[in-house]
Amino acid sequence: MTYPDIDPVAIEIGPLAIRWYGLMYLAGFICAYAMIRRLTMPHKRLSLSSDTVADLLFACVLGVVLGGRLGYVLFYNASFYLEHPTKILSLWEGGMSFHGGLLGVIVAALWFCRKRQLPVASVADILVISSCFGLFFGRLGNFINGELWGRVSSVPWAMVFPGAGPLTRHPSQLYEAVLEGPVLLLILLVVYRANKAAGSVFFAFVSGYAGFRFVVEFFRQPDAHLGAVFAGMSMGQLLSLPMMLIGLAGIVWLNMRRPCER
Repeated sequence: MTYPDIDPVAIEIGPLAIRWYGLMYLAGFICAYAMIRRLTMPHKRLSLSSDTVADLLFACVLGVVLGGRLGYVLFYNASFYLEHPTKILSLWEGGMSFHGGLLGVIVAALWFCRKRQLPVASVADILVISSCFGLFFGRLGNFINGELWGRVSSVPWAMVFPGAGPLTRHPSQLYEAVLEGPVLLLILLVVYRANKAAGSVFFAFVSGYAGFRFVVEFFRQPDAHLGAVFAGMSMGQLLSLPMMLIGLAGIVWLNMRRPCER
């Protein structure tokens, strides 16, 4: 297949350039806000005002950006940033880590819940459901940018990505977009509607995302400066493996401790 070479700049007005990647983030946040509002309307399990939802989402956005950037610096390219510390804040040059972003959101959400005296587990369940939109649009942004491409392949839908050489590759960004977006969202909504113990949706997200990411990494080209990190696994797989175990253990523990309680 031919890669749809899309200009990464969606709108350009004089010196102002709005990139598709930024628009994808914006779409993810708008959809996340709408989902949180839908799940926290009056008479729902957790009722929050529109102002509280906006403040919560703002705190989580900061957590995603700061955690995602620091995670990338520490997990993926620590030696480079130790030599060039001023580059750490150069977000426009790329480099974000989902695992770091998740940790950042956890810290931000814990702080917010403590400040507003909100139930942590119930808030976490709603946040991870809404995050699937951000993951979906974020991966589409990766595809539009022609980055984080897949391994060399001859499948009929393989593509030649700009900057990745002449060989056709898996469009692994699209695999991740589908699995981490609509597929994971459907799973989380099923768990949510099953009315399991509060926090079950969060741990289902942790294990579900990690499982999908672990599988997709077999089709995604490892970072050139890292390659296989340990036992043939990429850094993404190495970080996802403990996530799967933590998620599964959390689901079992919660539902043994407080079955069908919210």
